[in-house]
Amino acid sequence: GQVSIPTDVKDLNVLKGFVLDLNDLPITSDMMESIRSLRDQINALDTRILAELNGVASDFQSQMVKEYPTIMGPIFEKLSLLMGPLLLSPTASILVSSVLSYLAVNALLSWGQPPPPSQPYPLNKYDPIAARAYFDRRLPLVLARGLEVFAQSLQFGLGLLKDKLDDKISENEMQRGRELATLLTKLGPTYIKVGQSLSIRTDLLSPAYVRGLETLQDQVPAFDTQIARQTLESEWGQPVENIIEELPAKPIAAASLGQVYKVKLKGSGQEVAVKVQRPNINEQIALDMHLLREVAPVLKRTFNLNSDTVGTVDAWGRGFVDELDYIQEAKNAAFFSEKIMTTPLKDVVLAPTVIEELTTPQVLVSEWIDGQRLDESAATDVTVLCSIAMNTYLTMLLELGLLHCDPHPGNLLRTPEGKLCILDWGMVTRLEGDLQLTLIEHMAHLTSADYDEIPRDLLLLGFIPQNKADLIEDSGVVELLAEIYGAWTSGGGAAAINVNDVIVKLQDLTAEKGNLFQVPPYFAYIAKSFSVLEGIGLSNDAKYSIINECLPYVSKRLLTDKEKCGPALSTFIFGPRKNDADRIVDYDRVEQLIEGFGDYTTSASGALFGKE
Repeated sequence: GQVSIPTDVKDLNVLKGFVLDLNDLPITSDMMESIRSLRDQINALDTRILAELNGVASDFQSQMVKEYPTIMGPIFEKLSLLMGPLLLSPTASILVSSVLSYLAVNALLSWGQPPPPSQPYPLNKYDPIAARAYFDRRLPLVLARGLEVFAQSLQFGLGLLKDKLDDKISENEMQRGRELATLLTKLGPTYIKVGQSLSIRTDLLSPAYVRGLETLQDQVPAFDTQIARQTLESEWGQPVENIIEELPAKPIAAASLGQVYKVKLKGSGQEVAVKVQRPNINEQIALDMHLLREVAPVLKRTFNLNSDTVGTVDAWGRGFVDELDYIQEAKNAAFFSEKIMTTPLKDVVLAPTVIEELTTPQVLVSEWIDGQRLDESAATDVTVLCSIAMNTYLTMLLELGLLHCDPHPGNLLRTPEGKLCILDWGMVTRLEGDLQLTLIEHMAHLTSADYDEIPRDLLLLGFIPQNKADLIEDSGVVELLAEIYGAWTSGGGAAAINVNDVIVKLQDLTAEKGNLFQVPPYFAYIAKSFSVLEGIGLSNDAKYSIINECLPYVSKRLLTDKEKCGPALSTFIFGPRKNDADRIVDYDRVEQLIEGFGDYTTSASGALFGKE
């Protein structure tokens, strides 16, 4: 039988012996805490769930041994022997040993390579290769965090397993969606951000889980103001009182990456917002992104996901790390402010002016903007502001090439002058010109209900894999997309779509033709931005249609940028027969185009503010 080793010292010595023998690195007490948590959770399971979990653990072990046959086997065998006395349950031993072995093997494979960098991201940009080299030489740190995440996630995973065995997956989805949001909040800033990004990935999650993740808030407890003071003085190189009149005892807002204070500059008395970054947040995010990237291929194989999981993690990583560079955030806001002045929207939208001389990589200082949150404004104003916001975001996406990717209601303010102010420019995404033009054509097809062209658009945009190109003219594909977009255009958002019916038809298509649709990594942040804008619109008008709201901008662009948008304009006014010699202008579409342009002009002027 197995012998329990009850004391912490003996537990640590057993694991320390393994690690020292493996690569002369120490083990931490945090790892032991996670192991004991796993042991207690697994030992409390009933026989039925334990048997199923044992199968999952064994399959995982087999996958890893198959992937690394020469080194995984011996390491796993030794870990299993050492874990036996600590975990009691053979299932727990297999599962924990597999996770530890996988992390250890990935690290060991890099030994003999050039010396690692001194920090995860040497150039302060997301770099998964440098991060892997950095963390592969810090195995205890990786193992401890990996076990911590695994231990905290196990209960949620066991709940899913029980739902599967009890055939209650659909029945309990709403509850599990809420539990997932709670779990991600506990796991910290990186996972909060991941959850927010996943909340728009309907290709990966069911509607119930999407709704659960939509409740995720970026609000976390504030860190000590004394730490904020130390950061400010370190970044400014002088006492805080030399720069500002007083640092309040508490911030006015605290988020996962930093917190904001409202202060007055010394001398001028100007009110400014000072955002201070959380201490050590860079390495914490780097470690979590490293772990996510390591498990992404395993998740793709295990769950047969029709998505580039590594590419998606990399897209998240680029966005998260960019948010940590406050100098870049200041440049993003300045770029928008400069470029928007060249558009018809110059008098209705703005970003706060940054105080450049006080802004550093960890401190951002900008003018204080008085305003009312968009979701707290009068209903008539919300309608007008939603129109301005939609035209502004389409302008960013399709003209400026720099899209603000965090438009939650707290970042969209109505100023006393009736303008729309956009805050927090840390999370942005950039688009190349060719992609912008393809998106314009796609939107022209959507707003004109030219659904026959949609499959080709999706192929060009990367939503249909190139190896499925021969299927884009398939009548089943066209009919399904026409049904989805037609319902969406009528207003009401996703609620207007018969989700169950769509899922059944997608499953039938998949069974017949294989995985047909995918979500390209670049689209994650675009979808996040516009899904949030749609949500704000729907909160004010249950029949709000984001596709119809695109028409004013599309009309303006087609009529004023004929050099770049000529093909899209032809498609819009001639329809599918645009290339025929006897083509005829569709006058209904011309009228639609003119009305849309008029709506854009009115919106951009701000003339509707305060009107019933």
